[in-house]
Amino acid sequence: MNKTARRLASIVMVMFLALLVSTTWIQFFAAESLNNDPRNARTLYEQFGTDRGPIVVGGEAVADSVPVDDEWNYQREYAQGRLYAPLTGYYSLVSGTSGIERAENDFLAGSADALWADRLQNLLTGSDPQGSAVELTVNPAAQQAAWDALGDQRGAVVALEPSTGRILAMVSKPTFDPNELATHDTKQANDAYLALSNSDDKPLNNRATSEIYPPGSTFKLVTAAAALESGDYTAESVVDAPETYTPPGTNSAIRNYGGTACSPSGKQTLADALRISCNTAFAQLGVSLGDEALQEQAEAFGFNESFAVPFGTAASVFPDPPIDPAFVATSAIGQWDVRATPLQIAMVSAGIANDGEVMEPHSVARVRDQNLDVVSETRPSGLGRAVSADTAQQLTEMMIGVVEGGSGTGAQISGVTVAGKTGTAQHGTGSEPPHVWFTGFAPADDPQVAVAVMVEDGGSIGTSEATGGRVAAPIARAVMEAVLNG
Repeated sequence: MNKTARRLASIVMVMFLALLVSTTWIQFFAAESLNNDPRNARTLYEQFGTDRGPIVVGGEAVADSVPVDDEWNYQREYAQGRLYAPLTGYYSLVSGTSGIERAENDFLAGSADALWADRLQNLLTGSDPQGSAVELTVNPAAQQAAWDALGDQRGAVVALEPSTGRILAMVSKPTFDPNELATHDTKQANDAYLALSNSDDKPLNNRATSEIYPPGSTFKLVTAAAALESGDYTAESVVDAPETYTPPGTNSAIRNYGGTACSPSGKQTLADALRISCNTAFAQLGVSLGDEALQEQAEAFGFNESFAVPFGTAASVFPDPPIDPAFVATSAIGQWDVRATPLQIAMVSAGIANDGEVMEPHSVARVRDQNLDVVSETRPSGLGRAVSADTAQQLTEMMIGVVEGGSGTGAQISGVTVAGKTGTAQHGTGSEPPHVWFTGFAPADDPQVAVAVMVEDGGSIGTSEATGGRVAAPIARAVMEAVLNG
């Protein structure tokens, strides 16, 4: 072979290798990024042309794909869209996905690795691809009760099954209608998304899991737990409960609700301090316990950690030590920089109800393929022991006192013993109406449901007179009744 021919052969070989490498790179290494590129119209047609699996609650589809006469073939439709929006999220040509639609996309779209047999069956039979059904843990009656009881107030409600972590209800208001985002009229969908995302009400935010608030006196459950776990206190230990308490290093006094003393003697048992939600007693108690003990106890319940339920949650916050004693005092009563999601506060109650063990919260029960066979099922998983069984029992008795004769009487249920704790949390500059809370569980001797309710800015009362006992406790009662009567 002459020199010219060898050069030509070398050039052809190099070009062939370059073509082979580029093709391999595109087909294997870059395939995922190209498929996920929003500019890839082919991928959009493939996704929206598939019969996406339903999201199911209580045997009924709350999100489903229905055939339409356009180039996309199917459109997502949400039955009772506003009611379940915090859970389902949306599936949109314009704004993508959120909630369960995003977290369980591979199963809903039929592309999960576990569904390879279904895809092979469709290939061999020539059938159209079909997504799997995602069944939620939600109790429809509890969800409706939470929605109705919260009414037009801004806030969130979360209910859990203490022994498993199953999410029985999750409501967030203001909310949105995912059908407005699912429309194939792209201008209409885009206008709806812009209006929702620019709204001061933040309806696209799931207040139950993605917003963090000062928990107020509901955090006293954590402080009480730390005290009992220290071994230095019992529910009957007598603590100082003065009219005011000025923490070390500050001239700012902490006062009780209404500016009154918690006890004529200035002292009371820890159980009574929780029953009437005595600020001065718990502020002093927090300083005595110290910032590290409070943080350790908060983290044992799940603070400073995010969860996948299966969509991600915001992490509730207890600040890292060292903390100035003045701020330790306010942290112990759920103020200063302490922040929590309603889900987290529900987990505190659920952990106490479950003999001290906190279970991982989850909203997906199982996934069924196109043949209705179970291909994935969520098994309850413990996050760890927050308190001993003895501490949990003492806390339960103390919480029963709150509902039977303290600040939480609005959560009483006829014939059922309820354990609970109220909360009233200052926020912003402090001049705004407080956020109001209630958390608890029932029945206290055989817990079936734990709940947390948070209502922004005093709810329907909307003044400084609003309290968790007046506003949030009746909402919690309605949800617990719905579960227990189901």
